[in-house]
Amino acid sequence: MKRKLKTVAWNLAIAALAVVVAAPLVWMVGASLMPRGQAQIYPPPLWPSEPTADNYRELFSRLHMGRYVLNSAAVSLAITGSALLLNSMAGYAFAKLHFRGRDRLFRFLLAALVVPLQVGMLPLFLLLKQMGLINTYWAVILPSMATIYGIFMVRQYALSIPDSLLDAARIDGAGELRIFFTIVLPLVRPVLAALGIFVF
Repeated sequence: MKRKLKTVAWNLAIAALAVVVAAPLVWMVGASLMPRGQAQIYPPPLWPSEPTADNYRELFSRLHMGRYVLNSAAVSLAITGSALLLNSMAGYAFAKLHFRGRDRLFRFLLAALVVPLQVGMLPLFLLLKQMGLINTYWAVILPSMATIYGIFMVRQYALSIPDSLLDAARIDGAGELRIFFTIVLPLVRPVLAALGIFVF
């Protein structure tokens, strides 16, 4: 009985917290459906007396919000797709391929993680300006196509792939690209799903 009361108390507390968190979101949706000026009265109503979609019509017709949403979606999808491909290739190379200076280069990349993003903003802007990419989609897409954090994530996950599996594929005559696309990519799907969410 005591355990049931404790469970009920916890559930009531969580429900109350959910209501507190959801209230501003519900009001925001309600305010977007209110006629002009109704959201400014005091006390503010939680829901409109006469819901209207005029605000949304104005948003998409006069302010061209549809174009902005389409732009954001296209850029986000391009960045996410290229980041997943390039980060997974680099992460696999750092995890399983042996080349001169591999560990030193990876340590250098990890050291660069501590450099704040703001430090590189001005040099990046000047570089993009010299390339003539300012005010283009490429100026947004190119700097985000691969990240140190993404490479690190994939590399750490790819370390769990058995070397014997890759060696067996090499013995069967598979090249590195075929090994990557047919063996490694399916195995690293979980980390790519998480990375895709972060990047998008």
